[in-house]
Amino acid sequence: MKVGVAGAGVMGAGIALSSIQAGYATLLFDVSESALEKGRAYIQKELDKSVEKGKIAPEKASEMLALLKTVSDVAALQADIIIEAVLENLEVKQVLFRELENVNSPDTILATNTSSIPITQIARGLQHPQRVVGVHFFNPAHIMKLVEIISGAETDCEVALKAFRWAESLGKKAVYAADAPGFIVNRVARHYYVEGLKILEEQVASMESIDRLCEASGFKMGPFRLMDLIGVDTNYSVTSSMFTLFGHDAKFRPSRIQKQKVDAGHHGRKTGQGFYRYEG
Repeated sequence: MKVGVAGAGVMGAGIALSSIQAGYATLLFDVSESALEKGRAYIQKELDKSVEKGKIAPEKASEMLALLKTVSDVAALQADIIIEAVLENLEVKQVLFRELENVNSPDTILATNTSSIPITQIARGLQHPQRVVGVHFFNPAHIMKLVEIISGAETDCEVALKAFRWAESLGKKAVYAADAPGFIVNRVARHYYVEGLKILEEQVASMESIDRLCEASGFKMGPFRLMDLIGVDTNYSVTSSMFTLFGHDAKFRPSRIQKQKVDAGHHGRKTGQGFYRYEG
């Protein structure tokens, strides 16, 4: 099986890394050459870490990297399963899938890594909506074990099963989820971020205190450190999407503090500054 990944950001690169680690020939696509360079560098860095820790031999890391090919022309993105990890924007995803339909076999599975947009909406208007399925990884994709498999209204059962089995072949724990806003994890976790931001807005405590308290309670990362890791912009986009999809239910209302961070370009670790500042 040949795998394609659209989007060479941290999430896309992580998915591509998971794919080559499982032995799949993998195409990593992005329209930006610099993004492709960063994506490949990220993958190389993570493989080097595994070698340094003695998890894999140097020659094995080289074999894995040899399975990866980067492409910047969407016409070259041809595979048996293609998973997009592009902007959390419905129109962007639909345009990409229309382009991929034109250059791939009708049997190619078109998977979306969307965090919150309904699979049924993404598949609407495509020639073959039955082959669109949600395959939602969590950041960092090559480490986190859970993957949600989401069927839209027209997703073929066999397509969902193939996606499920592919995810499990990566060493992941795949679970089926209904095509509901936020699916399972993002719906449950949304309030971890939203309530943390509300506490900050109401000046109940500083973000450092909120993070320390959550971490002392057993969470690996507090909400602000976690938003910086995921991407403040990505997290805000998901919250905004769910706020709309749930009919502007106040419990999903996006935070003005987070919006200000996004507007300032403080997107977290990937930009060197988010709620916290990062060096290097």
